[in-house]
Amino acid sequence: MPKDEIANKGGIGASTKRREDLRFLTGKGRYTDDINIRGQLYAHFIRSEVAHGRIISIDASAAEAMPGVAKVFTSADFAQAGSIPCGWQVTDRHGKAMLEPKHPILAEGKVRHVGDPIAVVVAETLDQARDAAEAVVIEIEELPAVMDMKAAVAGGDLVHEELGSNLCFDWGFVEENKAAVEEAFAKAAHVTTLELVNNRLVANPMEPRVAVGDFEEWTGQHTLYTTSQNPHVIRLLMGAFVLSIPEHKLRVVAPDVGGGFGSKIFHYAEEAFVTKAAHILKRPVKWTSTRSEAFVTDAHGRDHVTKIQLALDAQNNFTALRTDTYANMGAYLSTFAPSVPTWLHGTLMAGNYKTPLIYVNVKAVFTNTVPVDAYRGAGRPEATFQLERLVDQAARELGVSPFDLRRQNFIQPDQFPYQTPVAVVYDTGNYQATLDKLVEMADVAGFEARAAESKSRGKLRGFGLAHYIEACGIAPSNLVGQLGARAGLYESASVRVNATGSITVFTGSHSHGQGHETTFAQVVSDMIGIDASQIEIVHGDTSNTPMGMGTYGSRSLAVGGSAMVKATNKIINKAKKIAAHLMEASEADIELKDGVFTVAGTDKSKTWVDVTLAAYVPHNYPLENLEPGLEETAFYDPSNFTYPAGAYGCEVEVDPETGKVEVVAFSAADDFGNVVNPMIVEGQVHGGLAQGIGQALLEHCVYDENGQLLSGSYMDYAMPRADDFPMFQVDHSCATPCTHNPLGVKGCGEAGAIGSPPAVINAVLDALHRGGFTHVTHIDMPASPSRVWAAMQR
Repeated sequence: MPKDEIANKGGIGASTKRREDLRFLTGKGRYTDDINIRGQLYAHFIRSEVAHGRIISIDASAAEAMPGVAKVFTSADFAQAGSIPCGWQVTDRHGKAMLEPKHPILAEGKVRHVGDPIAVVVAETLDQARDAAEAVVIEIEELPAVMDMKAAVAGGDLVHEELGSNLCFDWGFVEENKAAVEEAFAKAAHVTTLELVNNRLVANPMEPRVAVGDFEEWTGQHTLYTTSQNPHVIRLLMGAFVLSIPEHKLRVVAPDVGGGFGSKIFHYAEEAFVTKAAHILKRPVKWTSTRSEAFVTDAHGRDHVTKIQLALDAQNNFTALRTDTYANMGAYLSTFAPSVPTWLHGTLMAGNYKTPLIYVNVKAVFTNTVPVDAYRGAGRPEATFQLERLVDQAARELGVSPFDLRRQNFIQPDQFPYQTPVAVVYDTGNYQATLDKLVEMADVAGFEARAAESKSRGKLRGFGLAHYIEACGIAPSNLVGQLGARAGLYESASVRVNATGSITVFTGSHSHGQGHETTFAQVVSDMIGIDASQIEIVHGDTSNTPMGMGTYGSRSLAVGGSAMVKATNKIINKAKKIAAHLMEASEADIELKDGVFTVAGTDKSKTWVDVTLAAYVPHNYPLENLEPGLEETAFYDPSNFTYPAGAYGCEVEVDPETGKVEVVAFSAADDFGNVVNPMIVEGQVHGGLAQGIGQALLEHCVYDENGQLLSGSYMDYAMPRADDFPMFQVDHSCATPCTHNPLGVKGCGEAGAIGSPPAVINAVLDALHRGGFTHVTHIDMPASPSRVWAAMQR
């Protein structure tokens, strides 16, 4: 179909403007903080100012006597509550289940990180709650903070004494490969070794977290309004495992959510608190995070320390890979934390390459820091950074082109489906094509001339290459269940057709910036042939949407969209039966195109509205074997991950006098399979690139030896701004459609954050080597001016 026809139709392939943006850009969005319930109280959390300490006493008597105070809550008020659950259990390489400490709603006996909640003041106004919090007297015996992961494993002070160790698990993958890997390294013609740090990050979405609890005493109904990426999962975890509320008596609503990047997947203590407090006080209770609170309460990302090695033969073929990683869990296990450095990381260590033998070891460690969990990419950026830095270093040591070394070791198009040595099977891909496209886009042939021009201005110009592959969708349920997931990872959709032909789609996925209300409507519009404006997308409320797993891991279209396709196909099949009856024809002869049912080979036709009206006004209807109405529900459980991949090229200029790095060009050639809305995909890539480049050059969550957060505000935590980036070049024309979902899509939301960090660091090192600083083999992220300058001086 010509592009202009696609655009007019508003279906798959159209760069339709996001319908959501009308309300967001005009200030009409409805976020959780916009929700205020008559008679609500306000909660203010009193949080630990020390990283590790024993709670000696809490005296709230003076506070409770202050004006407006309804109650001061401590852990004693939650004695019957369960632990905030971890949603994934990892079994270590010795067959032992991970150590899993209790995670209370409010600290019990000890505080374990700066920001750990100790008590909560609930009052008529927020100012009254804050004033009363000053009158709560808390005595804490400070203990040594456990901060260094390797020292924490070696012995000494414990974050959780009852566990007897700070080592959560010691994971080996694939354990049966270990001996063969060691043998391959012993026989290698060349071995490249790097030690890397993947820096800790704070997600910093636009909207801080908010939770509002409400309780109807006359019905026993609890309602939680929260900034969540997956309200159904919150309802399940909080209702079943923390507060023991029957699911039919617990409603969770996530309205418009201003960004998440992973940090709003998880069940947090504040959600359970306001829900329970509303029940106890018989009044609504609201908590709104400040940005300062977010730094010490929202789950952090990354924080890995890794040694990685690559073995090559005399012809420069990769023969084996091995890694040893220390992964920081923080003080408690967040919802999906154990899966990130293991199954979302180890299974991607093959990358785009046909390395025959791989062994990954991960030691997950408890420390006195904020819990660490999934952040945009979740395990995949960590794997890609390790691998792509290593391949570049190997090329430099061998004196060969980083382009040629990659091409030589790529999995070839005729090798798909490709069984990797780390369990997963890639269904499609063409890594040579994306690399060739990048070379064209980035004008690699003209780089030397640009480098010479930079040199004339006293700047060092470098080009950095990185190739990535991602596993999206996190599926299927039966597999992830064997790997330790404590929930299914399917998705759901209900499609309700109204009598006049308009459609409402209820989805278990959740949108927090991805444009679901636009793209999901495009999918259904394309299938039926009606205008996308006739389709409404409903999400975010457990009371009217089918059970779903929410949005993360670039799964919305591949999994949630596929559920919609299944449900819509059920609608179409039933509608064809009605149309066949109306036109006195065989169902097998009915065709649907552009919203019109026709009898093949004839001029007989019925419009979409003719058929939908007949479904609800069944005066002439095949009643003997078909129910009236048009409404269907479907659940979709994928048979495999999807595997988007791409090649990224970054050009930087380095000022040798100051070490300042400027990204002057960036090109991204991605394979996302089929693309529903090119404009939205491009925007997703832009956002991912901004976050990945931010990690590479600016962002760093830093603690001191006492567990105090030194970068706890925007004064110290450097967020990227628009003027830190050039205009990105983005291409997704090298598509190899996914073979196992009905849309052929692969996922795009995390790609930019996965492929960009190694491309940036590779570019910085290339610039330094071109400037004669050949002794610099690695610079840890962020490559700040001080770090780059210090590396040059060494």
